Amino acid sequence: MSTHYGLYSLIRSSKILAFLVLVISLSTNAAESKKGGVINIGYQKYGTLVILKSKGTLEKRLAPLGIEVKWIEFPAGPQLLEGLNVGSIDLGVTGEAPPIFAQAASAPLVYVAYEPPAPKGEAILVPKDSQIKSVAELKGKRVGLNKGSNVHYLLVKALEKAGLKYTDIEVAYLPPADGRAAFEKGSIDAWVVWDPFYSAAEDQIGARTLSNGEGIVANTQFYLASSKYAGEHADIVNAVVNEVKKIDEWTKSNPKAVAEILAPNVGLEVATVEKAIKRAGFGVKPIDAEIASQQQKIADTFFTLGLIPKEIKISDALWNADKKVASTK
Repeated sequence: MSTHYGLYSLIRSSKILAFLVLVISLSTNAAESKKGGVINIGYQKYGTLVILKSKGTLEKRLAPLGIEVKWIEFPAGPQLLEGLNVGSIDLGVTGEAPPIFAQAASAPLVYVAYEPPAPKGEAILVPKDSQIKSVAELKGKRVGLNKGSNVHYLLVKALEKAGLKYTDIEVAYLPPADGRAAFEKGSIDAWVVWDPFYSAAEDQIGARTLSNGEGIVANTQFYLASSKYAGEHADIVNAVVNEVKKIDEWTKSNPKAVAEILAPNVGLEVATVEKAIKRAGFGVKPIDAEIASQQQKIADTFFTLGLIPKEIKISDALWNADKKVASTK
């Protein structure tokens, strides 16, 4: 009996100890989170955040504050914002459409900054030997795109400009890799995609552009944060945006050097990536009324088409006006 009782006491004590360790660990993690000990940043294989990550300047800036930077890669904007929605990241960057779909799904996000428009950085493509010569000729055709991505709005507005309705075509929702495969196999008649997939399709398989976004859409990139993180750590969010601003300034003057950094990540030739970079917009800025209004128009269009389940107000997801981007000095 004494042996069994001693074993029982040991097991009971071990469980209590394990419980106490768990409580202490959770308390420590909560405290770390509360004081902003870690910022989790979502990024994609291509873009300014990849350059910022490779340079390591954000880590240097935040180190004196005791802030650790963790980078988490996502295949596209919709998945990145799902990560923000479930709390796996605190901040990230996407095109115009993903935050609208995310807000309509009640994701707790706020817009904190944006990059200048880059309408030439996305396009509606057809195979080089396609008989289709204009957007109007897409009527009745099968068009592939990544649902909820920035090119979704390009397709809607380009069809509208050509006198077509969204329902006049058959839409195939495909992520970029599947879209490229379907495009090459001929299982879709056209593909709506963004750089660097756009420039890669041009250079590698001779894809022809029916229309890019010029004169149709802005194609704006947005930096978004979880509303909780932005509310509690305005200084950290500002620090990230300011480091992005510095990277943007360097990128504008060094497109080839930037292409050499990004090319290995996306598995493309440097020249192909450099072409994409020259079509991008750089120079991050705080959200203003005009940009918010443009984003509202996209949201309203998506609701009218039944692409999002409810009306949303972009103004509900704007970061506190008092939390403006600080000086880069």
